[in-house]
Amino acid sequence: MTFCFTGIRSFPKLWKSNPYLGLSPGHSHTSLFLKDCFGIRNQQKCFSLKTASPQNTKAMNLLLTRARSGRKGEEGRNKQVPSESHLFAAGAAKKRSQMNPQSKDHALPPVRNNIIQLPTKPLNSEEWDKLKEDFKGKANFENWIISQMAHYNSSVDVAKSLLAWVAAKNNGIVGYNLLVKYLYLCVFHKQTSEVFDVYEIMKARYKILESGANTLLIRGLIHSDRWKEALLLLEDIKKVMTPSKKNYNDCIQGALLHQDVNIAWNLYQELLSHDIPMMETLKAFFDFGKDIKDDQYSNKLLNILLYLRNSQLYPGESFAHSIKTWFESGQCLGCGKNIESIHLSPEEYELLKGKVMRDVIDGGDQYRKTTPQELKRFQNFVKYCPPFDIVIDGLNVAKMFPKARESQVLLHVVSQLAKQNLRVLVLGRKHMLTSRARWRKDEMEEVQKQASCFFADNISEDDPFLLYATLHSGNHCKFITKDLMRDHKACLADAKTQRLFFKWQQGHQLAIINKLPGSKLTFQHILSYDTVVQTTGDSWHIPYDEDLVERYSYEVPTKWLCLQRKK
Repeated sequence: MTFCFTGIRSFPKLWKSNPYLGLSPGHSHTSLFLKDCFGIRNQQKCFSLKTASPQNTKAMNLLLTRARSGRKGEEGRNKQVPSESHLFAAGAAKKRSQMNPQSKDHALPPVRNNIIQLPTKPLNSEEWDKLKEDFKGKANFENWIISQMAHYNSSVDVAKSLLAWVAAKNNGIVGYNLLVKYLYLCVFHKQTSEVFDVYEIMKARYKILESGANTLLIRGLIHSDRWKEALLLLEDIKKVMTPSKKNYNDCIQGALLHQDVNIAWNLYQELLSHDIPMMETLKAFFDFGKDIKDDQYSNKLLNILLYLRNSQLYPGESFAHSIKTWFESGQCLGCGKNIESIHLSPEEYELLKGKVMRDVIDGGDQYRKTTPQELKRFQNFVKYCPPFDIVIDGLNVAKMFPKARESQVLLHVVSQLAKQNLRVLVLGRKHMLTSRARWRKDEMEEVQKQASCFFADNISEDDPFLLYATLHSGNHCKFITKDLMRDHKACLADAKTQRLFFKWQQGHQLAIINKLPGSKLTFQHILSYDTVVQTTGDSWHIPYDEDLVERYSYEVPTKWLCLQRKK
């Protein structure tokens, strides 16, 4: 079967030259033609795919989750399910239970013994001794305190000071339970270097690890260069039991993150043989697939859709958006031909990365506003951090709303990204740490808890640091700034590299479009296709400027001409 989408849509984006001119804000329509190629009937079947979509589409699928407020059901015992619903409609059972509340025994809430307060900063040996003296519980103090830390996701530094205190009292030995709970905190806070340390300790001390520790280690390793060691841990689990779907999900996510598609599909087939995959796993394949122009990969994604049908499984809203994005990515909605992807090939990416490092970072004019020593300090900082998902120009973002307090704006943005489990780097300047009216110390401390931060000298230029960290983190990493980087593009030596830079920039720069400070974080859409005249042999796709629309040199047209050769 061949899939053809009718019409080309004009997406709003950072480089737009006019507002959205497509469908009404509430809905978007995509017509899907299935051509029967088996010779039985030479006819076309038209299906209309209608999907609700917000006017401001988010730029990353990871940020598509929405909070919806539910309607309150009417009270009363004799109320019925509304006639427009049906017995198996989503939410009908909950509505019925709300309409017919059953009497329940009023169970008392669990008693909370506020025995001691969890520390919020690392303690020394004397302070831990004192805290243990104050502990009145019957449980083992060390096990109780580390369990509470894990439950409330305490700081890794605080937990580390606990382990140091325990080790000092026990000839350098820390028990298995304490190590596992500490490992959980390291994984939760994505402290990869600490995960490595715990892993080495456990390998040296224990011949066999139980499944809980292996599961945490797998999750902690997949974002690092040592991700393939997670596959070895998966094999260790297989020796004693069937790995969980979460184990497979983590390993598949790691394989896709590191571009090893074959391993990902092999693990998926292995998982299918004995369990139902998590929706998160299936979504990961579609998210990865929007940048892949490969018929074999596309067929496997279609098989996933058939699997959902045959298993009567229903994707969540975020997964549904991923499917929709994959269907629409890089295809002309008029003729169904693939449009060139906005994403660079691995070869193009490495070429651009090398040129930017040489012409902009090393050979550019950044030393007029920074020093080689500071740039070296930053490079070492990035070297020992796991790859980032988002790099933020902190000063630029903080000034989005001139009337709002800058530290408050920055904290709001960082907090929303951190809730999506994204690894965030905030680049700023040292004056942002000086407590004053626009930069509150407590808010900046909270920013540093939720994101990695690098504060350069006040005279330094932010952009070279931002480019370096984004490119160093890999092709998945996006960056947030309102700066269009035209000066840095001009530093590149040749037109081809400048073109690659602009193409990369369009696919990786996020623009926040929130109207009010404190509102839910919304990004302008990132195009999945390249805006350039292109041909497939029997068709041409030509972006063009509309009359009376002024387009700047750093912008691209939003209207396309689709030409097809008659057969």
